[in-house]
Amino acid sequence: MASMDVPADLPKQRAQTRAAAPPTLTWLTLALMTTASVASLRAAPTMAVYGLACVFLYLVPAVVFLLPTALVSAELASGWSGGVYRWVAEGLSKPLGFLAVWCQFAMTIFYYPSLLAFVASTIAYVIDPSLASNGVYTAIVIMVLYWTGVWVSSRGMKALAGLSSWGLVIGTLVPGTVLVVLGMVFLGQGNPSAAPMNAGHLLPQWTGLASLVLIVNNFLSYSGMEMNAVHVSSLKDPAKEYPKSMFLAMGLVLLIFILPALAISWVVPADQLSLTAGVMQAFDAFFSYFGVGWMTPIAAVMLISASLGGMLTWLAGPSKGLLEISRSEGYLPPFLQRLNKFGIQQNILVTQGVVTSVIALMYALIPNVSSVYWIFSTITTQVYLIVYLLMFVAAMRLRRNKPDHPRGYRVPMLGLVCTVGLVASLAAMAIGFVPPSQFGGSSVLAYVLFIACGLLVLGLLIPWIFLKVRKPSWRTAAATGGEGASEGDAS
Repeated sequence: MASMDVPADLPKQRAQTRAAAPPTLTWLTLALMTTASVASLRAAPTMAVYGLACVFLYLVPAVVFLLPTALVSAELASGWSGGVYRWVAEGLSKPLGFLAVWCQFAMTIFYYPSLLAFVASTIAYVIDPSLASNGVYTAIVIMVLYWTGVWVSSRGMKALAGLSSWGLVIGTLVPGTVLVVLGMVFLGQGNPSAAPMNAGHLLPQWTGLASLVLIVNNFLSYSGMEMNAVHVSSLKDPAKEYPKSMFLAMGLVLLIFILPALAISWVVPADQLSLTAGVMQAFDAFFSYFGVGWMTPIAAVMLISASLGGMLTWLAGPSKGLLEISRSEGYLPPFLQRLNKFGIQQNILVTQGVVTSVIALMYALIPNVSSVYWIFSTITTQVYLIVYLLMFVAAMRLRRNKPDHPRGYRVPMLGLVCTVGLVASLAAMAIGFVPPSQFGGSSVLAYVLFIACGLLVLGLLIPWIFLKVRKPSWRTAAATGGEGASEGDAS
Protein backbone atom coordinates (compact mmCIF):
# COMPACT_ATOMS: atom_id res chain seq x y z
CA MET A 1 0.00 0.00 0.00
CA ALA A 2 1.40 3.44 -0.91
CA SER A 3 1.92 6.01 1.84
CA MET A 4 -0.52 8.88 2.28
CA ASP A 5 1.68 11.50 0.56
CA VAL A 6 2.27 9.49 -2.64
CA PRO A 7 -1.10 10.09 -4.31
CA ALA A 8 -0.73 13.85 -3.77
CA ASP A 9 2.73 14.01 -5.32
CA LEU A 10 2.19 11.49 -8.09
CA PRO A 11 0.13 13.72 -10.43
CA LYS A 12 2.76 16.49 -10.12
CA GLN A 13 5.55 14.06 -10.92
CA ARG A 14 3.64 12.83 -13.97
CA ALA A 15 3.00 16.40 -15.11
CA GLN A 16 6.70 17.23 -14.73
CA THR A 17 7.62 14.11 -16.68
CA ARG A 18 5.28 15.12 -19.49
CA ALA A 19 6.72 18.64 -19.50
CA ALA A 20 10.30 17.35 -19.65
CA ALA A 21 9.64 14.82 -22.39
CA PRO A 22 10.43 16.16 -25.86
CA PRO A 23 7.63 16.08 -28.46
CA THR A 24 7.81 12.97 -30.60
CA LEU A 25 4.92 13.61 -32.99
CA THR A 26 3.88 16.43 -35.27
CA TRP A 27 0.21 17.29 -35.53
CA LEU A 28 0.32 16.28 -39.20
CA THR A 29 1.66 12.81 -38.35
CA LEU A 30 -1.04 12.33 -35.73
CA ALA A 31 -3.69 13.37 -38.26
CA LEU A 32 -2.46 10.74 -40.72
CA MET A 33 -2.31 8.08 -37.97
CA THR A 34 -5.90 8.86 -37.02
CA THR A 35 -7.02 8.76 -40.64
CA ALA A 36 -5.37 5.35 -41.06
CA SER A 37 -7.14 3.92 -38.01
CA VAL A 38 -10.61 5.21 -38.95
CA ALA A 39 -10.95 5.40 -42.73
CA SER A 40 -12.03 2.40 -44.82
CA LEU A 41 -13.82 1.61 -48.07
CA ARG A 42 -15.90 -1.17 -46.51
CA ALA A 43 -18.81 1.12 -45.57
CA ALA A 44 -18.94 2.88 -48.95
CA PRO A 45 -21.70 0.68 -50.49
CA THR A 46 -23.97 1.31 -47.51
CA MET A 47 -24.00 5.02 -48.23
CA ALA A 48 -23.82 4.73 -52.03
CA VAL A 49 -27.45 3.59 -51.83
CA TYR A 50 -28.33 7.23 -51.07
CA GLY A 51 -26.35 8.77 -53.91
CA LEU A 52 -25.61 12.48 -53.40
CA ALA A 53 -27.36 12.40 -50.01
CA CYS A 54 -24.46 10.34 -48.64
CA VAL A 55 -22.61 13.65 -48.19
CA PHE A 56 -25.24 14.77 -45.66
CA LEU A 57 -25.36 11.35 -44.02
CA TYR A 58 -21.60 11.39 -43.47
CA LEU A 59 -21.34 15.02 -42.35
CA VAL A 60 -23.98 14.81 -39.62
CA PRO A 61 -22.33 12.03 -37.56
CA ALA A 62 -18.92 13.63 -38.18
CA VAL A 63 -20.02 16.85 -36.48
CA VAL A 64 -22.14 15.36 -33.67
CA PHE A 65 -20.14 12.19 -32.96
CA LEU A 66 -16.69 12.06 -34.57
CA LEU A 67 -15.57 15.48 -33.34
CA PRO A 68 -16.87 15.13 -29.74
CA THR A 69 -15.32 11.65 -29.50
CA ALA A 70 -11.93 12.86 -30.71
CA LEU A 71 -11.80 15.90 -28.41
CA VAL A 72 -13.09 14.17 -25.27
CA SER A 73 -10.83 11.14 -25.64
CA ALA A 74 -7.86 13.51 -26.05
CA GLU A 75 -8.55 15.17 -22.68
CA LEU A 76 -8.99 11.81 -20.97
CA ALA A 77 -5.88 10.27 -22.55
CA SER A 78 -3.74 13.28 -21.64
CA GLY A 79 -4.74 12.96 -17.98
CA TRP A 80 -5.22 9.25 -17.36
CA SER A 81 -3.26 6.47 -19.07
CA GLY A 82 -4.75 2.99 -19.34
CA GLY A 83 -7.40 3.54 -21.98
CA VAL A 84 -11.18 3.45 -21.72
CA TYR A 85 -11.18 1.15 -18.64
CA ARG A 86 -9.15 3.64 -16.62
CA TRP A 87 -11.20 6.61 -17.80
CA VAL A 88 -14.55 5.08 -16.89
CA ALA A 89 -13.27 3.45 -13.70
CA GLU A 90 -11.91 6.78 -12.45
CA GLY A 91 -14.96 8.78 -13.52
CA LEU A 92 -17.72 6.32 -12.64
CA SER A 93 -16.74 2.94 -11.15
CA LYS A 94 -14.59 -0.12 -11.80
CA PRO A 95 -17.58 -2.35 -12.74
CA LEU A 96 -18.64 0.22 -15.34
CA GLY A 97 -15.02 0.40 -16.48
CA PHE A 98 -15.17 -3.35 -17.06
CA LEU A 99 -18.44 -2.89 -18.97
CA ALA A 100 -16.71 -0.35 -21.23
CA VAL A 101 -13.68 -2.52 -21.97
CA TRP A 102 -15.94 -5.57 -22.41
CA CYS A 103 -18.09 -3.76 -25.00
CA GLN A 104 -14.94 -2.61 -26.78
CA PHE A 105 -13.99 -6.28 -27.04
CA ALA A 106 -17.48 -7.73 -27.58
CA MET A 107 -18.27 -5.55 -30.58
CA THR A 108 -15.57 -7.47 -32.45
CA ILE A 109 -17.63 -10.67 -32.15
CA PHE A 110 -20.06 -9.24 -34.71
CA TYR A 111 -17.44 -7.06 -36.37
CA TYR A 112 -15.41 -10.05 -37.64
CA PRO A 113 -18.31 -11.73 -39.49
CA SER A 114 -19.31 -8.46 -41.19
CA LEU A 115 -15.68 -7.63 -42.08
CA LEU A 116 -15.00 -11.14 -43.41
CA ALA A 117 -18.30 -11.16 -45.33
CA PHE A 118 -16.92 -8.13 -47.18
CA VAL A 119 -13.70 -10.09 -47.79
CA ALA A 120 -15.68 -13.13 -48.99
CA SER A 121 -17.63 -11.08 -51.51
CA THR A 122 -14.40 -9.47 -52.70
CA ILE A 123 -12.72 -12.88 -53.15
CA ALA A 124 -15.78 -13.95 -55.14
CA TYR A 125 -14.93 -11.40 -57.81
CA VAL A 126 -11.62 -13.20 -58.33
CA ILE A 127 -13.21 -16.67 -58.50
CA ASP A 128 -16.86 -16.34 -59.54
CA PRO A 129 -18.87 -13.09 -58.98
CA SER A 130 -22.10 -15.08 -58.49
CA LEU A 131 -20.67 -16.42 -55.20
CA ALA A 132 -20.90 -12.93 -53.67
CA SER A 133 -24.58 -13.53 -52.86
CA ASN A 134 -24.14 -17.17 -51.79
CA GLY A 135 -24.65 -17.51 -48.03
CA VAL A 136 -23.01 -20.93 -47.69
CA TYR A 137 -19.89 -19.74 -49.51
CA THR A 138 -19.78 -16.61 -47.32
CA ALA A 139 -20.09 -18.64 -44.11
CA ILE A 140 -17.27 -21.00 -45.13
CA VAL A 141 -14.93 -18.14 -46.02
CA ILE A 142 -15.66 -16.35 -42.72
CA MET A 143 -14.81 -19.45 -40.66
CA VAL A 144 -11.70 -20.38 -42.63
CA LEU A 145 -10.26 -16.86 -42.55
CA TYR A 146 -11.12 -16.23 -38.91
CA TRP A 147 -9.52 -19.45 -37.67
CA THR A 148 -6.46 -18.77 -39.82
CA GLY A 149 -6.24 -15.37 -38.16
CA VAL A 150 -6.51 -16.97 -34.72
CA TRP A 151 -3.67 -19.34 -35.58
CA VAL A 152 -1.48 -16.47 -36.80
CA SER A 153 -2.26 -14.31 -33.76
CA SER A 154 -1.83 -17.15 -31.25
CA ARG A 155 1.71 -17.77 -32.50
CA GLY A 156 2.69 -14.18 -31.91
CA MET A 157 3.52 -13.48 -35.55
CA LYS A 158 3.95 -9.74 -35.06
CA ALA A 159 5.82 -9.31 -38.33
CA LEU A 160 2.84 -10.59 -40.31
CA ALA A 161 0.35 -8.63 -38.25
CA GLY A 162 2.51 -5.55 -38.81
CA LEU A 163 1.57 -5.63 -42.48
CA SER A 164 -1.77 -4.16 -41.44
CA SER A 165 -0.03 -0.79 -41.07
CA TRP A 166 0.04 -0.64 -44.87
CA GLY A 167 -3.72 -1.05 -44.99
CA LEU A 168 -4.41 2.67 -45.46
CA VAL A 169 -2.29 2.79 -48.62
CA ILE A 170 -2.86 -0.69 -50.08
CA GLY A 171 -6.53 -1.14 -49.35
CA THR A 172 -7.91 2.38 -49.00
CA LEU A 173 -5.99 5.25 -50.59
CA VAL A 174 -4.91 3.56 -53.84
CA PRO A 175 -8.15 1.72 -54.70
CA GLY A 176 -10.23 4.63 -53.40
CA THR A 177 -8.37 7.10 -55.61
CA VAL A 178 -8.61 4.79 -58.63
CA LEU A 179 -12.36 4.37 -58.04
CA VAL A 180 -12.96 8.13 -57.86
CA VAL A 181 -10.76 8.95 -60.89
CA LEU A 182 -12.45 6.29 -63.01
CA GLY A 183 -15.83 7.62 -61.91
CA MET A 184 -14.96 11.20 -62.86
CA VAL A 185 -13.65 10.12 -66.26
CA PHE A 186 -16.79 8.00 -66.72
CA LEU A 187 -19.03 11.02 -66.09
CA GLY A 188 -16.72 13.32 -68.04
CA GLN A 189 -17.27 11.21 -71.15
CA GLY A 190 -20.97 12.04 -71.01
CA ASN A 191 -22.25 8.89 -69.32
CA PRO A 192 -25.27 9.45 -67.07
CA SER A 193 -24.95 8.81 -63.35
CA ALA A 194 -26.95 5.87 -61.98
CA ALA A 195 -27.97 8.13 -59.07
CA PRO A 196 -29.28 11.69 -59.59
CA MET A 197 -26.61 14.31 -58.85
CA ASN A 198 -28.66 17.49 -58.49
CA ALA A 199 -29.52 19.80 -55.59
CA GLY A 200 -32.87 18.11 -55.13
CA HIS A 201 -31.09 14.99 -53.90
CA LEU A 202 -28.73 16.59 -51.37
CA LEU A 203 -30.98 15.35 -48.54
CA PRO A 204 -32.23 11.75 -48.24
CA GLN A 205 -35.82 11.26 -49.30
CA TRP A 206 -37.98 11.21 -46.19
CA THR A 207 -40.10 8.06 -46.00
CA GLY A 208 -40.15 7.79 -42.22
CA LEU A 209 -37.40 6.80 -39.83
CA ALA A 210 -36.39 3.89 -42.04
CA SER A 211 -34.99 6.30 -44.61
CA LEU A 212 -32.36 7.53 -42.12
CA VAL A 213 -31.38 4.23 -40.53
CA LEU A 214 -28.21 3.82 -42.58
CA ILE A 215 -26.75 6.82 -40.75
CA VAL A 216 -26.31 4.56 -37.70
CA ASN A 217 -23.68 2.53 -39.52
CA ASN A 218 -21.65 5.70 -39.92
CA PHE A 219 -21.19 5.97 -36.17
CA LEU A 220 -19.25 2.70 -36.26
CA SER A 221 -17.39 3.91 -39.34
CA TYR A 222 -16.04 6.79 -37.22
CA SER A 223 -15.19 4.67 -34.18
CA GLY A 224 -11.55 4.31 -33.18
CA MET A 225 -10.73 7.99 -32.62
CA GLU A 226 -10.06 7.24 -28.94
CA MET A 227 -7.24 4.84 -29.85
CA ASN A 228 -4.87 7.58 -31.06
CA ALA A 229 -5.83 10.03 -28.32
CA VAL A 230 -3.14 8.41 -26.16
CA HIS A 231 -0.54 10.24 -28.27
CA VAL A 232 -1.82 13.71 -27.37
CA SER A 233 0.99 14.23 -24.83
CA SER A 234 3.59 13.61 -27.57
CA LEU A 235 2.64 16.84 -29.33
CA LYS A 236 4.64 20.03 -28.84
CA ASP A 237 1.58 22.15 -27.98
CA PRO A 238 -1.41 19.81 -27.42
CA ALA A 239 -3.92 22.60 -26.74
CA LYS A 240 -3.37 24.06 -30.23
CA GLU A 241 -2.04 21.17 -32.27
CA TYR A 242 -4.49 18.43 -31.28
CA PRO A 243 -7.60 20.27 -32.52
CA LYS A 244 -5.76 21.07 -35.79
CA SER A 245 -4.81 17.41 -36.12
CA MET A 246 -8.37 16.24 -35.52
CA PHE A 247 -9.93 18.71 -37.98
CA LEU A 248 -7.48 17.64 -40.69
CA ALA A 249 -8.10 13.96 -39.90
CA MET A 250 -11.84 14.54 -40.03
CA GLY A 251 -11.50 16.21 -43.44
CA LEU A 252 -9.39 13.36 -44.81
CA VAL A 253 -11.72 10.73 -43.38
CA LEU A 254 -14.74 12.45 -44.92
CA LEU A 255 -13.04 12.56 -48.33
CA ILE A 256 -12.14 8.87 -48.12
CA PHE A 257 -15.68 7.97 -47.10
CA ILE A 258 -17.69 10.31 -49.35
CA LEU A 259 -15.89 10.30 -52.72
CA PRO A 260 -15.74 6.49 -53.21
CA ALA A 261 -19.38 6.21 -52.10
CA LEU A 262 -20.34 8.77 -54.74
CA ALA A 263 -18.26 6.95 -57.36
CA ILE A 264 -20.10 3.70 -56.62
CA SER A 265 -23.47 5.45 -56.90
CA TRP A 266 -22.50 6.81 -60.34
CA VAL A 267 -22.17 3.36 -61.90
CA VAL A 268 -24.22 0.87 -59.79
CA PRO A 269 -28.00 1.48 -59.43
CA ALA A 270 -29.19 1.46 -55.81
CA ASP A 271 -31.60 -1.44 -56.36
CA GLN A 272 -28.73 -3.61 -57.66
CA LEU A 273 -26.17 -2.64 -55.04
CA SER A 274 -24.86 -5.26 -52.62
CA LEU A 275 -23.86 -4.00 -49.17
CA THR A 276 -20.98 -6.49 -49.08
CA ALA A 277 -19.86 -6.53 -52.72
CA GLY A 278 -20.69 -2.94 -53.73
CA VAL A 279 -17.06 -1.81 -54.00
CA MET A 280 -16.22 -4.69 -56.32
CA GLN A 281 -19.43 -4.16 -58.31
CA ALA A 282 -18.23 -0.61 -59.04
CA PHE A 283 -14.69 -1.69 -59.92
CA ASP A 284 -16.05 -4.44 -62.17
CA ALA A 285 -18.38 -2.00 -63.95
CA PHE A 286 -15.69 0.67 -64.44
CA PHE A 287 -12.98 -1.76 -65.54
CA SER A 288 -15.37 -3.44 -67.99
CA TYR A 289 -16.40 -0.06 -69.43
CA PHE A 290 -12.78 1.00 -69.96
CA GLY A 291 -11.81 -2.41 -71.37
CA VAL A 292 -9.42 -3.37 -68.54
CA GLY A 293 -11.47 -6.09 -66.88
CA TRP A 294 -8.24 -7.95 -66.04
CA MET A 295 -7.64 -5.34 -63.30
CA THR A 296 -10.68 -6.44 -61.27
CA PRO A 297 -8.80 -9.28 -59.51
CA ILE A 298 -5.93 -6.89 -58.71
CA ALA A 299 -8.30 -4.46 -56.99
CA ALA A 300 -9.84 -7.39 -55.13
CA VAL A 301 -6.45 -8.58 -53.84
CA MET A 302 -5.63 -5.06 -52.58
CA LEU A 303 -8.91 -4.80 -50.68
CA ILE A 304 -8.53 -8.33 -49.29
CA SER A 305 -4.97 -7.78 -48.03
CA ALA A 306 -5.93 -4.58 -46.22
CA SER A 307 -9.02 -6.13 -44.60
CA LEU A 308 -7.13 -9.19 -43.40
CA GLY A 309 -4.37 -7.00 -41.99
CA GLY A 310 -7.01 -5.00 -40.13
CA MET A 311 -8.54 -8.19 -38.76
CA LEU A 312 -5.17 -9.29 -37.35
CA THR A 313 -4.79 -5.93 -35.61
CA TRP A 314 -8.25 -6.16 -34.05
CA LEU A 315 -7.65 -9.77 -32.98
CA ALA A 316 -4.56 -8.77 -31.04
CA GLY A 317 -5.81 -5.50 -29.57
CA PRO A 318 -9.18 -5.56 -27.73
CA SER A 319 -8.74 -9.12 -26.44
CA LYS A 320 -5.35 -8.23 -24.94
CA GLY A 321 -6.83 -5.18 -23.21
CA LEU A 322 -9.63 -7.30 -21.74
CA LEU A 323 -7.09 -9.91 -20.60
CA GLU A 324 -4.87 -7.41 -18.77
CA ILE A 325 -7.76 -5.82 -16.90
CA SER A 326 -9.21 -9.24 -16.03
CA ARG A 327 -5.91 -10.54 -14.69
CA SER A 328 -5.50 -7.55 -12.38
CA GLU A 329 -9.14 -7.33 -11.23
CA GLY A 330 -10.31 -10.94 -11.62
CA TYR A 331 -13.14 -10.23 -14.05
CA LEU A 332 -12.71 -13.42 -16.14
CA PRO A 333 -12.28 -17.05 -14.96
CA PRO A 334 -8.72 -18.45 -14.97
CA PHE A 335 -9.42 -20.53 -18.09
CA LEU A 336 -9.86 -17.38 -20.18
CA GLN A 337 -6.80 -15.74 -18.60
CA ARG A 338 -4.33 -18.46 -19.58
CA LEU A 339 -1.57 -17.64 -22.04
CA ASN A 340 0.07 -20.01 -24.49
CA LYS A 341 3.83 -20.47 -24.83
CA PHE A 342 4.00 -17.38 -27.05
CA GLY A 343 2.37 -15.22 -24.36
CA ILE A 344 -0.87 -14.86 -26.35
CA GLN A 345 -4.41 -15.02 -24.89
CA GLN A 346 -5.23 -18.08 -26.99
CA ASN A 347 -8.21 -19.28 -24.92
CA ILE A 348 -10.00 -15.96 -25.38
CA LEU A 349 -9.34 -16.06 -29.13
CA VAL A 350 -10.55 -19.67 -29.44
CA THR A 351 -13.70 -19.04 -27.39
CA GLN A 352 -14.43 -15.99 -29.49
CA GLY A 353 -13.82 -18.08 -32.59
CA VAL A 354 -16.47 -20.62 -31.59
CA VAL A 355 -19.03 -17.83 -31.20
CA THR A 356 -17.92 -16.22 -34.48
CA SER A 357 -18.36 -19.55 -36.28
CA VAL A 358 -21.91 -19.89 -34.96
CA ILE A 359 -22.69 -16.35 -36.11
CA ALA A 360 -21.16 -17.11 -39.52
CA LEU A 361 -23.73 -19.86 -39.99
CA MET A 362 -26.39 -17.15 -40.10
CA TYR A 363 -25.08 -16.26 -43.54
CA ALA A 364 -25.83 -19.80 -44.66
CA LEU A 365 -29.30 -19.84 -43.07
CA ILE A 366 -30.58 -16.40 -44.15
CA PRO A 367 -30.94 -16.08 -47.94
CA ASN A 368 -30.07 -12.39 -48.32
CA VAL A 369 -26.37 -11.87 -47.52
CA SER A 370 -26.77 -8.07 -47.50
CA SER A 371 -29.49 -8.33 -44.85
CA VAL A 372 -27.32 -10.42 -42.54
CA TYR A 373 -24.38 -8.08 -43.10
CA TRP A 374 -26.52 -5.09 -42.14
CA ILE A 375 -27.94 -6.77 -39.01
CA PHE A 376 -24.48 -7.68 -37.72
CA SER A 377 -23.14 -4.21 -38.51
CA THR A 378 -26.00 -2.67 -36.53
CA ILE A 379 -25.45 -4.91 -33.49
CA THR A 380 -21.75 -4.05 -33.61
CA THR A 381 -22.60 -0.35 -33.58
CA GLN A 382 -25.11 -0.71 -30.74
CA VAL A 383 -22.63 -2.53 -28.49
CA TYR A 384 -19.81 -0.07 -29.24
CA LEU A 385 -22.05 2.93 -28.53
CA ILE A 386 -22.20 1.80 -24.88
CA VAL A 387 -18.46 2.54 -24.67
CA TYR A 388 -18.97 6.10 -25.86
CA LEU A 389 -21.97 6.74 -23.62
CA LEU A 390 -19.86 5.75 -20.60
CA MET A 391 -16.88 7.77 -21.85
CA PHE A 392 -18.85 11.01 -22.25
CA VAL A 393 -20.44 10.70 -18.78
CA ALA A 394 -17.08 9.83 -17.20
CA ALA A 395 -15.42 12.87 -18.83
CA MET A 396 -18.00 15.26 -17.36
CA ARG A 397 -17.72 13.72 -13.89
CA LEU A 398 -13.92 13.81 -13.94
CA ARG A 399 -13.94 17.49 -14.96
CA ARG A 400 -16.34 18.21 -12.08
CA ASN A 401 -14.81 15.96 -9.39
CA LYS A 402 -11.13 16.26 -10.33
CA PRO A 403 -10.79 19.69 -11.96
CA ASP A 404 -7.16 20.12 -10.82
CA HIS A 405 -5.92 16.78 -12.09
CA PRO A 406 -3.13 17.45 -14.67
CA ARG A 407 -4.35 17.24 -18.25
CA GLY A 408 -2.25 17.88 -21.33
CA TYR A 409 -5.36 19.05 -23.19
CA ARG A 410 -8.68 20.49 -22.03
CA VAL A 411 -11.77 20.50 -24.23
CA PRO A 412 -13.38 23.95 -24.51
CA MET A 413 -17.01 23.83 -23.31
CA LEU A 414 -16.63 20.18 -22.30
CA GLY A 415 -20.18 19.94 -20.95
CA LEU A 416 -21.69 21.03 -24.28
CA VAL A 417 -19.38 18.78 -26.31
CA CYS A 418 -20.17 15.74 -24.13
CA THR A 419 -23.90 16.48 -24.22
CA VAL A 420 -23.86 16.63 -28.03
CA GLY A 421 -21.98 13.32 -28.13
CA LEU A 422 -24.35 11.72 -25.62
CA VAL A 423 -27.50 12.82 -27.43
CA ALA A 424 -26.10 11.73 -30.79
CA SER A 425 -25.10 8.31 -29.41
CA LEU A 426 -28.50 7.76 -27.79
CA ALA A 427 -30.28 8.84 -30.98
CA ALA A 428 -28.13 6.47 -33.03
CA MET A 429 -28.90 3.63 -30.64
CA ALA A 430 -32.65 4.33 -30.88
CA ILE A 431 -32.62 4.58 -34.69
CA GLY A 432 -30.67 1.33 -34.86
CA PHE A 433 -33.84 -0.53 -33.86
CA VAL A 434 -35.69 0.72 -36.95
CA PRO A 435 -35.29 -1.57 -40.00
CA PRO A 436 -33.80 0.24 -43.02
CA SER A 437 -35.94 0.68 -46.12
CA GLN A 438 -34.14 -2.22 -47.84
CA PHE A 439 -35.86 -4.62 -45.41
CA GLY A 440 -39.25 -3.72 -46.90
CA GLY A 441 -41.12 -7.03 -46.71
CA SER A 442 -39.24 -8.47 -43.72
CA SER A 443 -40.74 -8.75 -40.24
CA VAL A 444 -40.12 -5.55 -38.28
CA LEU A 445 -40.67 -7.36 -34.97
CA ALA A 446 -38.14 -10.05 -35.84
CA TYR A 447 -35.57 -7.40 -36.78
CA VAL A 448 -36.10 -5.42 -33.56
CA LEU A 449 -35.93 -8.55 -31.40
CA PHE A 450 -32.74 -9.72 -33.07
CA ILE A 451 -31.02 -6.35 -32.57
CA ALA A 452 -32.31 -6.05 -28.99
CA CYS A 453 -31.17 -9.56 -28.06
CA GLY A 454 -27.75 -8.95 -29.56
CA LEU A 455 -27.36 -5.71 -27.60
CA LEU A 456 -28.73 -6.98 -24.28
CA VAL A 457 -27.03 -10.38 -24.26
CA LEU A 458 -23.66 -9.40 -25.67
CA GLY A 459 -23.41 -5.86 -24.32
CA LEU A 460 -25.04 -6.14 -20.89
CA LEU A 461 -26.01 -9.65 -19.73
CA ILE A 462 -22.67 -11.42 -20.22
CA PRO A 463 -20.54 -8.76 -18.44
CA TRP A 464 -23.13 -8.65 -15.62
CA ILE A 465 -22.78 -12.43 -15.19
CA PHE A 466 -18.98 -12.17 -15.07
CA LEU A 467 -19.23 -9.47 -12.40
CA LYS A 468 -21.69 -11.52 -10.36
CA VAL A 469 -19.75 -14.78 -10.36
CA ARG A 470 -16.22 -13.34 -10.10
CA LYS A 471 -14.06 -14.59 -7.24
CA PRO A 472 -11.03 -13.08 -5.47
CA SER A 473 -9.03 -16.12 -6.61
CA TRP A 474 -9.51 -15.04 -10.24
CA ARG A 475 -7.03 -12.19 -9.70
CA THR A 476 -3.67 -13.16 -11.18
CA ALA A 477 -0.59 -12.15 -9.18
CA ALA A 478 1.44 -11.66 -12.36
CA ALA A 479 -0.86 -8.85 -13.43
CA THR A 480 -1.06 -6.87 -10.18
CA GLY A 481 1.96 -4.83 -11.13
CA GLY A 482 0.47 -3.84 -14.48
CA GLU A 483 0.05 -0.22 -15.41
CA GLY A 484 -3.71 -0.24 -15.37
CA ALA A 485 -3.90 -1.71 -11.88
CA SER A 486 -1.13 0.26 -10.25
CA GLU A 487 -2.18 3.61 -11.64
CA GLY A 488 -5.80 2.97 -10.90
CA ASP A 489 -5.01 2.25 -7.27
CA ALA A 490 -2.65 5.15 -6.88
CA SER A 491 -4.91 7.88 -8.14
